[in-house]
Amino acid sequence: MTTDLRPVIFMLISTFSLSLNSLLAKFLSDSLSIEMLSFLRFLFPAVLLLWLMALTKWAVPDRKMWQALGLRAFCIAASQLCFLFAINRLSLVETVVLFSTGPLFIPLLEKLLFKTQIQSATLINLAITFTGVLLMAGNTSGVELKPELLVGLGAGVFNAGSQISLYRVSKGSLSPIALNAWGFLLAAVITLPLVLFQTNNSTLQQTASDIADIQTLLSMLILLAVCIVNTQIFRVKAYQLANSSSQLAPLIFTNLIFSSVWQIMFFNQPLEWNKVTGISLIIIATLLNTFLPLIVRKIKVRLIEN
Repeated sequence: MTTDLRPVIFMLISTFSLSLNSLLAKFLSDSLSIEMLSFLRFLFPAVLLLWLMALTKWAVPDRKMWQALGLRAFCIAASQLCFLFAINRLSLVETVVLFSTGPLFIPLLEKLLFKTQIQSATLINLAITFTGVLLMAGNTSGVELKPELLVGLGAGVFNAGSQISLYRVSKGSLSPIALNAWGFLLAAVITLPLVLFQTNNSTLQQTASDIADIQTLLSMLILLAVCIVNTQIFRVKAYQLANSSSQLAPLIFTNLIFSSVWQIMFFNQPLEWNKVTGISLIIIATLLNTFLPLIVRKIKVRLIEN
């Protein structure tokens, strides 16, 4: 009996690309403003995906789909603005962990939007998460809730919103390439006014003088676009080939492992015991949110069978 390893390989490529996405964003945040980096982070992948769509099958959303795509574009734009603000002030691992709390907030947003019931386990996991954030905010003088921690957590909240809106747009007839192409393009349009408002000639000149080699910048932006596209496309391929979503759920957290490796290799940012403990609590809460329902469901099935 042969085992199809392609879903596992595709998911690992997706999470590896996602970790590279965070690493490149960390580097680029030192040279570009948050608004400019957000705009380019959406524009480059949108151009790449539109080119791929032109080569394969061109598709334009209908009026109802534009509304759903607009909501998703707003969520991913807000999530990335929060993410880039946090990653410019926190370590790579801290920011990635806060961003990864998105699944914890999905039940809360579904409660607000669709009046669904919130499970008690969800509230417990959120309490564990905020305890982890408080530990990350602690120092010798006490607890100080820094704005970057709360904004980083906001990236997780808007990430949850993007996942909910993605579920809506995925029910249409557009391909994954078309969905992401138009979604990223709309996100770029949403962030463009921020760039025009914040950027002036002196800022552009300062940005150009801070960058030693413009070709290096363009290369990093192109690589960032490729990583973003890889993250989306290979994840879709993995889920298409997997027998169930639970088969791939554990692999999503390899993003944290890859990000930890990048922090050790490229950044001299040691984590104190309180930050390690806080990060560990947030990871535990996220793992419980993902796997506890699966375990409970399997136990119920076995009880019914017996």
